Amino acid sequence: MLSTGNAKSLYINREISWLDFNERVLEEAMNKKHPLLERLRFLSISGSNLDEFYMVRVAGLVAQIDQGINIKSIDDMTAKQQLIKVQNKVKKIFLKQNRYYKKLFLELKKEKIYLKDKNKLTIKQHKYIYDYFQNQILPLLTPLAIDPAHPFPFVSNLGLVLALEIRHKQTNKKRNALLPFPANMEKFIELSPNSKNKKIDFIAIQDVIIKYISEIFKGYDYINGGLFRIIRDSDIEFQEEAEDLLMSFKSQLRIRKRGKVVLLLMDKNMPLNLRKLICRDLDVDEDKIIRSNGMYDFQSVAEIVNKGPIHLKFKKYTPRFPERIKQENNDIFRAIRKKDIIVHHPYETFDVVASFLEQAAKDPKVTTIKQTLYRTTLEDSPIVRALISASESGKNVTAIVELKARFDEEVNIKLSQDLERAGVHVVYGIPELKTHAKVSLVVRKERSKVNKYVHYGTGNYHPKTAKLYTDLSLFTCEEGLSEDALNFFNVVTGYTDAVSWNKISVAPVALRKKLIENIEHEIENAKKGIDAGIWFKCNSLVDEELINSLYKASKYGVKIILIIRGICCLRAGVIGLSENIIVKSIIGRYLEHSRIYCFANGKAMPNAVNKVFISSADLMPRNFDRRIEILIPILNSTVHKQVLFQVMFMNVQDNALSWQMDKYGDYYKKKDDNKLDSAHVYFMKNPSLSGRGENYVKKNIKKFFFG
Repeated sequence: MLSTGNAKSLYINREISWLDFNERVLEEAMNKKHPLLERLRFLSISGSNLDEFYMVRVAGLVAQIDQGINIKSIDDMTAKQQLIKVQNKVKKIFLKQNRYYKKLFLELKKEKIYLKDKNKLTIKQHKYIYDYFQNQILPLLTPLAIDPAHPFPFVSNLGLVLALEIRHKQTNKKRNALLPFPANMEKFIELSPNSKNKKIDFIAIQDVIIKYISEIFKGYDYINGGLFRIIRDSDIEFQEEAEDLLMSFKSQLRIRKRGKVVLLLMDKNMPLNLRKLICRDLDVDEDKIIRSNGMYDFQSVAEIVNKGPIHLKFKKYTPRFPERIKQENNDIFRAIRKKDIIVHHPYETFDVVASFLEQAAKDPKVTTIKQTLYRTTLEDSPIVRALISASESGKNVTAIVELKARFDEEVNIKLSQDLERAGVHVVYGIPELKTHAKVSLVVRKERSKVNKYVHYGTGNYHPKTAKLYTDLSLFTCEEGLSEDALNFFNVVTGYTDAVSWNKISVAPVALRKKLIENIEHEIENAKKGIDAGIWFKCNSLVDEELINSLYKASKYGVKIILIIRGICCLRAGVIGLSENIIVKSIIGRYLEHSRIYCFANGKAMPNAVNKVFISSADLMPRNFDRRIEILIPILNSTVHKQVLFQVMFMNVQDNALSWQMDKYGDYYKKKDDNKLDSAHVYFMKNPSLSGRGENYVKKNIKKFFFG
């Protein structure tokens, strides 16, 4: 039991913890240290995050309730109890999003960026928007009458719809109608886009449509109406043992488009008869409705960010290309042979990962390439192009394509078909397990032997997200690690029996066990009075067994710092339970995505003898039990120093972007009168392997740990 009566329980609810994270993202919209349009972008991100949360997590709670499933959450709540808490919190977040939206547009006015009223357009703007409506909007619209001959139509997920009452001009007969907004239609139209005037005017698409409603419903007058937007259950259930896994996914994607409505956002002033009609035909209960007279689709404000002036955005940053590879005349294999390489994205370019495969595709000494693909782009992916090129040149190429990558399933289906047409051996992984590990293996004949070169990553093979996500890429030809990579592919593609791994630990068999063994080792050292410490960096901490191990370590005096970007079900700083645990969440220009796990191993951190691992896995039951994940030890001393003394230390040190958890599970930003340290700024300014990370530690070692 907790020793404080104020803390609610041993654990924080997963769904509420995620909403807290999204609220931290939203708060960055009010952070005046960010450029104004970047603040608007944070509002947009909070909107898209919330949409996905409803499509998956809230939909899951609703499904549990509908099916009578009584499994309780880690904090001992039923699905119904969780849903009530979630709905109450989301309503507050939605109101805050609308407040921030209005505040941001007041600030945008000062920068001569305006959201125009439809009734206050200039003559020139009126002409422009009328022509735009006739040519760009009207042809895309499909007005739908609602009467016995025209039943209520299907409304697509995330669909924005104008519901209206109209009256015939001659007969005075009233009718109800719907006007769905096409998904590919711009939500904000720039007025006079080619003008050299520094002033930028936008108008919302719904205002344009309402302004010219008589052009759509000819012969009718507009009486009243309002907007509504729906979110549907969009998670996929599938039978992985289906004879044709690909066809199973295609059918489930069709089902997704017609998923149950889990949220209805509706105009507060929607006429009662229309409100009843919408709720009845969409089968939506009152508790799934949020009424508002403000915005409905906050994700769409990204359009304004993209069209806005560059001086109101983050200064462009060009990622570095590793000097060590340049010094070897860009021969990445020669560079790897000399010493392991760690690449820190996005500060160092993802091009080095693409170059690894592109060089392999062209190299006549390369015989075999094996690759996991979880999320990547389709048309413009250098990874996919390299694999296809290698296969077409006669190399043996295998790709493990994970279809079960939420919201990327359609891309992955098309990707697998393109690869197969090029002669690539495409494998969909092991039934009932999602292949989430990030591995590339290149086999190369060199003189009298065959060498294996490996890339292990914490992130996806996705060139676009690699510009925004912080991740680590390890390149190595170390014998144990490269042999493990070969065995990994043989296990996944051939369903061979589990092997004895040389260096790595693999979920679902051994990853959780390996982490807990290392935690227990720190506990034993603490009992002996030896230095004991743990630094973790990941996206989520949910697994109850691992949390309990960390609580146990804290009770024995192990000093623990957890840098958890999103969900954290562990409660930090509680006397008698977790007073030796600090939990931080870093929110800033880049999305923290790397998974790094460090253990003191008998010496105060950071130190050369500390154990350091990188991984594809977060600390969640799904990663440990239902996914194929890898935990990789960092063995090379230079790479070890970079990951521990630079990457992890600066994340521990950061006080500019960090939110810290208190014992009640709430997060706050520390007010520090001293110089603020931003991990993101540091990594942009300081090249990896320069030695400056270690010097920085030496200068600041007295204050870096627990103040």
